[in-house]
Amino acid sequence: MTSLWLSLTLGAVAALADYAGGVLLVRRSPSARALRYFVALGAGFMLAAAVLEMVPEGLALSPRWAPLLVLVGYCGVHLLEHTLVPHFHFGEETHHHEFLSARTSYSVLLGLAAHTFFDGIAIGSGFAISHWLGWIIFVAVFLHKLPEGFTVASVMLAGGRSRSAALNSAMFLGATTLAGVLLINLQPSWVRAGLPLSAGVTIYVAATDLVPEVNREPGIRMALVFFAGVVVFFLLKLLSPF
Repeated sequence: MTSLWLSLTLGAVAALADYAGGVLLVRRSPSARALRYFVALGAGFMLAAAVLEMVPEGLALSPRWAPLLVLVGYCGVHLLEHTLVPHFHFGEETHHHEFLSARTSYSVLLGLAAHTFFDGIAIGSGFAISHWLGWIIFVAVFLHKLPEGFTVASVMLAGGRSRSAALNSAMFLGATTLAGVLLINLQPSWVRAGLPLSAGVTIYVAATDLVPEVNREPGIRMALVFFAGVVVFFLLKLLSPF
């Protein structure tokens, strides 16, 4: 399978995971409680993948501009979440404790869509460079997709939207992921900017959005799951045939 079709196929799998997270919330599945473990595992894996693979590859592509683009990606998401989307929470909470206006719920949807678009950019950029990097980034993205879909569906319901609207919002996040993958495949030269930008976004999501959710859990279990995510990254690196 060519890099194009592989990246599109895995982008579609990641997109379906967004929708599956929404389904778990809408159907109030008991298994939704396990999503917090995906948050912890994904945070560890994403941080390792971004720092040890995405940033170095970005520097190799553009030694002069990559550090600035990583910073722009990080600061851009920070600005988005603290100005346009002040009610944003990333995690497995269901927002039952608050009621959000319809306008706020849709602003959160757009904020998450910015994340998912760069998820797609990251997957497409990875496969534009190598199958190894593409697969590593896909795993990093996939691990936080279920909680992502769960979160956006939660926000929509808290804003008084219907269950169908909640599911459609999760589907929209999946579509923006695919859009990011497709954009890089249509404009491969943009990988020089896309990879370091998405690395900055990935570091922000892992370290600033997900790790605080891990730290909210008492005890050592969630911390161990976080470190397990880092260990899984090294195991894949060790066993990779690429």
